[in-house]
Amino acid sequence: MRRILPLLLGLLVLAGCSTSKDAVSNGQQEFTFVAPDGQTTIMYDPPASRGVVPELSGESLLHDGRTVGLQDHAGQVVVLNIWGSWCGPCRAEAPDLEFVAQQTKDAGVAMLGIDVRDDRDAARDFVRDRNLTYDSIFDQPGRVLAALSGYPRNVVPSTIVLDRQHRVAAVYLTQIRPSDLLSTVQRIAAEEPAPSTPGS
Repeated sequence: MRRILPLLLGLLVLAGCSTSKDAVSNGQQEFTFVAPDGQTTIMYDPPASRGVVPELSGESLLHDGRTVGLQDHAGQVVVLNIWGSWCGPCRAEAPDLEFVAQQTKDAGVAMLGIDVRDDRDAARDFVRDRNLTYDSIFDQPGRVLAALSGYPRNVVPSTIVLDRQHRVAAVYLTQIRPSDLLSTVQRIAAEEPAPSTPGS
């Protein structure tokens, strides 16, 4: 029995690893976040090495009864920003995110927030006070963010840049610097567009 138990535990560990590594979505490898050994900015290149994220969506922060998510931005580069009105660095970086959104929207770039652990009224006031033009998923319990395999839910703010196939191209585990984010988003937006599929 003592010999069998370690063997069974080993098989369970292998099974857990295979589900994350071999998971596919739309014929592509699913994104699994791996701890970056202290790095706060991670780039995923070349594009073929990137993992696709699940179809993230949830309740709109700004529009009662509406669902918002990646399905609204097919074929676009998407900047996902995880924030909360209670977060000091989030307050500091919000104008920079709006600046990047305005500078890149004509290039097919969309900004989408994920508002976590927040009060809805406080979050709406946060958006109005800063004249933010983009919507957010209201994710008070953190369920939407939990769909990103391995992604740290306690790192707020953080920002994920998705390419046009909604694969993870860059991750910022800290408050963004607008010049850095702008250059990254412009570079990703200039990449070859996603190939069209028959019948699309």
